[in-house]
Amino acid sequence: MTVDFEFKRVPKLRAITATWKGPWNEKRIQKEFETLEKWAKARKLRTGRWIFLEPGERQWLVGLEVRGAVTGEGPVRLRSFPAARVAQAAFDPNVVAPRVIYHGLTDWLRWRKKDKEIRSVGAYREIYPGNPWRDKSAWAATTIQVVVRP
Repeated sequence: MTVDFEFKRVPKLRAITATWKGPWNEKRIQKEFETLEKWAKARKLRTGRWIFLEPGERQWLVGLEVRGAVTGEGPVRLRSFPAARVAQAAFDPNVVAPRVIYHGLTDWLRWRKKDKEIRSVGAYREIYPGNPWRDKSAWAATTIQVVVRP
């Protein structure tokens, strides 16, 4: 398998999200994703990509891309991720360890910054085309993105 890092322009993304603070807990992450999925199904919303990110230290955000008219309710919020330039890598976590991708992407961005190709780097986010726990093809199509400022 070949993994390549690239700069890309991504369109605006609207998502229903849930956030919390605390230690890393994969079961909690899965539970929050499933809660969002049930919430969207109850409102007959069309969903798209699944988003996971750590906006701050020990802060977590999960989101489901939604299409159509929707407003947040209770712990579920509607959030827009603006169109942006990102550095990204798509890979299969069953073939290449995520820590290798994160380390490689971080180093690659450090050199782009040193060469003054970019000025700053934002938070890392993982994007899946579907539920990575139930759909093996969604897990195999993991994409890591980092918003960069040229």
